[in-house]
Amino acid sequence: MKAFRADPELFRSRREQGDRADLSVDGLTLRFGGVVAVNDVTLRVRTGEFLSVIGPNGAGKTSLLNCITGYYRPQEGSISFNGRNVTHMHTHELVREGIGRTFQNIELFPGMSVLSNLLLARHIHYRYGFLPAALFFPSARREEVRHRRIVEELIDFLEMQSIRHRLVGSLPYGLRKRVELGRALALEPKLLILDEPFAGMNLEEKEDMVRFLRELHGEWKRTIVLVEHDMSIVMSLSERIAVLNFGEKLAEGTPGEIQDDPEVTRAYLGPSEEG
Repeated sequence: MKAFRADPELFRSRREQGDRADLSVDGLTLRFGGVVAVNDVTLRVRTGEFLSVIGPNGAGKTSLLNCITGYYRPQEGSISFNGRNVTHMHTHELVREGIGRTFQNIELFPGMSVLSNLLLARHIHYRYGFLPAALFFPSARREEVRHRRIVEELIDFLEMQSIRHRLVGSLPYGLRKRVELGRALALEPKLLILDEPFAGMNLEEKEDMVRFLRELHGEWKRTIVLVEHDMSIVMSLSERIAVLNFGEKLAEGTPGEIQDDPEVTRAYLGPSEEG
């Protein structure tokens, strides 16, 4: 069987150009019956930025991400991406627009290999139809080789060479999180949204993930929105932080500004005895 090697030139143009990924959320409100999960939230993400969204459990962070990625439909407000209104677009349409994500609860195919899970994410980039695929025309063969090389580069980047052929269901939880990041990257997203990618990881796995995200943001020029509870990671990675509490935006600013904000402290720790 032919060996595939990563080709560092394949993603070079992506890294150098830094795809435009301007996200605007305006007055977003999401209700479930009488429960307001997201209440009049306005948020901006600029191209090339690393923004974290934090808040106590139940603050509405994942609900906000689900609105942005098309899993929930807000009752009020609007979402635009690169100047286009995407509020009511379906999930697959948003993926084609350039929005990719990982999930709080891992959404992989456990009975398939790491390689197969990553190749599945390339489906939006396939250009040939059923007949060329069935007869494996030379054009289809060349395209298959190109997609495989892109996936192999991602496997090398995420240091998953030794597990590329293992079933995802047999992997430790932390490695499955890494595979899910790889699958999101295989979509070649302009905007990468990460919902608690560090959950369930040990210290070594967290250090590896931090290293990957630093390179994605710094060298690959990916625009990233992160939801995470580990505040040491949030403070070390973020350029800007938005804080949600009971579905409302409580504060927004640099890591230093958020760290010193008394309202944020009260939201996490509760009111002081003196207050």
